[in-house]
Amino acid sequence: MNYTLPEHRYFKRDLSWLSFNNRVLQEAQDESLSISERIHFLAIYTSNLEEFYRVRVATHKAALEGKREEEELTNQGELIELLRNIQKEVARQLVVRQQIMEQHILPTLRKNQVYFYQSISEVPKQYNNFITHFFIQEVFPYLQPVIANKHWVHSFLRTDRLYLAVRVYRTEDIDKTDPHYYVIKLPYDKVKRFIELPQDNNTHSIVYLEDLIRANLHVIFPDFRIDSSYSIKTTRDADIMINATDSKQVVEQLKKGVSKRKIGDISRFVYDADMPIDFLKHLMDTYDIKERDLVPNEAHLYLEDLAKLPLPEYLSKNKVTHKPLFLIEKGKSIIDEIANRDLLLEYPYHSFDHFIQFLHEASEDPDTKSIMMTQYRVAQHSLVISELIAAAQRGKRVTVFVELKARFDEEHNMTTAQLMERAGIHIVYSLPKLKVHAKIALVLRNSPSKPSIGYISTGNFNEKTALTYADTALFTAHSRIVADLRHLFALLGSTRLANADRAQLLGNSTASHRDIKEVMKKVHFEHLLVAPLNLKVTLSALIEKEIQAAEHGEKAHIILKMNALQDKMMIDQLYKASLAGVKIELIVRGICCLIPGQTYSRNIEITRIVGRYLEHSRIWYFYAGGEEKMYIGSADWMKRNLYKRIEAIAPIYDSQLKEELYQMLQLQLKDTEKGTLISSNLIDIRKKNVQTQGKDAQNAFYDYLKGEMK
Repeated sequence: MNYTLPEHRYFKRDLSWLSFNNRVLQEAQDESLSISERIHFLAIYTSNLEEFYRVRVATHKAALEGKREEEELTNQGELIELLRNIQKEVARQLVVRQQIMEQHILPTLRKNQVYFYQSISEVPKQYNNFITHFFIQEVFPYLQPVIANKHWVHSFLRTDRLYLAVRVYRTEDIDKTDPHYYVIKLPYDKVKRFIELPQDNNTHSIVYLEDLIRANLHVIFPDFRIDSSYSIKTTRDADIMINATDSKQVVEQLKKGVSKRKIGDISRFVYDADMPIDFLKHLMDTYDIKERDLVPNEAHLYLEDLAKLPLPEYLSKNKVTHKPLFLIEKGKSIIDEIANRDLLLEYPYHSFDHFIQFLHEASEDPDTKSIMMTQYRVAQHSLVISELIAAAQRGKRVTVFVELKARFDEEHNMTTAQLMERAGIHIVYSLPKLKVHAKIALVLRNSPSKPSIGYISTGNFNEKTALTYADTALFTAHSRIVADLRHLFALLGSTRLANADRAQLLGNSTASHRDIKEVMKKVHFEHLLVAPLNLKVTLSALIEKEIQAAEHGEKAHIILKMNALQDKMMIDQLYKASLAGVKIELIVRGICCLIPGQTYSRNIEITRIVGRYLEHSRIWYFYAGGEEKMYIGSADWMKRNLYKRIEAIAPIYDSQLKEELYQMLQLQLKDTEKGTLISSNLIDIRKKNVQTQGKDAQNAFYDYLKGEMK
């Protein structure tokens, strides 16, 4: 079919992301959830928005000022329009967030005898003595008012800190002609943000720390008359630019970048919308805040702290809890089980203890020669790291490729890398030009009767996030997949092999297709799909096969589950497949730049799942003429994943495991509780008209896995 695709055929990436975050906000309105879960979604929404401004908006503003290159937008006019649209949509969402708090959350808390006071004036007078005493004893010693006047003193607002901006007048200034301005940093590293008042008649009362300070400003400024005070907060550019040519320079530049992150350029100045304009202008002048950085908000800012709201136990429990399932009975060897059959772990439904057990067994196995693993984000006090250190101490050769450039985890990754190095683990640091995002591990064994074992996952080696992120991981002793993993670790520099190939390709993110082909001739991945080597070309071939089948009147079907779909070339291929008649079902949690509901996308449907767990798996299904190919791995279909990261995708060969994944996809496509359809105007539409009403897919999949184990 000859069809020319229109020029404007993609959603803007940032507006699509805001659509996703709006869907998170909707969960806070869902009365089927416990009140603690709804409050938690409000906190997640706010935390997401904070990172969005620290990275995406900050990048756009830096590009506007010529401080950074902008990859996606071609001119300043387009960039200004995008920033304007972002501000408009964020302002709309913040109004909704405030309505949810006032009309849904607070009334529900009151019905349950929890009084979360939004102003000190609401607090009954019987608590006055407690508030005064608590302030004097627990808060006042940590307060340090700083003059906000650039002509008197140079003060600075740190990112991720909440301040009270205070306007006062000297007692003798009756006509209020000489205002004085101060900022006070809230000491929430010393005092909790939410102060619990003494219980009275089985009621639970909470006030904000900043409101308690407001009520006692006269103690802080004894020689002044208090005029007004308002919460303010800055968000600063958190992106770190790396222009290194070797791993040593990466470490050095990251250390400098992390130290400067707290003082980066302002990307957002959030303030209480009730602040008078003259007060606001004074702060703008003092801290060099531009008008485009202004984000008016409600009286209480930094609501990601709501995740720490102290609720009574009877309200803090979730309505539905899933006890992690165990694939292998306790006492049995997981390594022996994998040697006999491939295993799929579905976190958080399955316990992450299986992976810890795997490392422990490998560490104690006398036939284990070496253990290799990538590190992107690991937990604080990680059991994974502990097991790797134990293995090294037992004389095993342990190699860990540490990706230092994992945003906001740079310091933690550097610390854990140093800890492992001191314990005798061989550490390979970040590549200069590419980010290693693959989640892979490999245990090599000496005995011919005991196969080596590989692990490929969609999620990190992190036992904490494995409780809340929905991920999929494959354990396999398939000899060819294990061989591919060995080649990949060789390319990463985990062995002395293929150093020339590594330098040729992995040291240069702008390698040409000819360079890639030359490396592919030397390092051939027969089963794994590896970016930026054979991943994109294989995906293109798989889509093309479905197109050819559709054009011949044969069944053609693609199901793609991922976090984000942004790469324009891949989107165009999906448009082409849709025009050819291929049935395409997408499950995309976050960014999705493909526009559904158009002539060129009429056979494409996009589902979004936002539920109790963060959907994080990447699972791809192609009908492939009845062969039904299935893949799992670490890559989304974004430009950065396909061209600028090392990603690893594994095929699923076991028919039973294929069926398991297919059932998961079907449950998610039929989800009418947490599943929505993304419309052509970026609105999430509830699935109310589907013929088969499916329940919450996450609950249903847990039940499915539980049933399979009986």
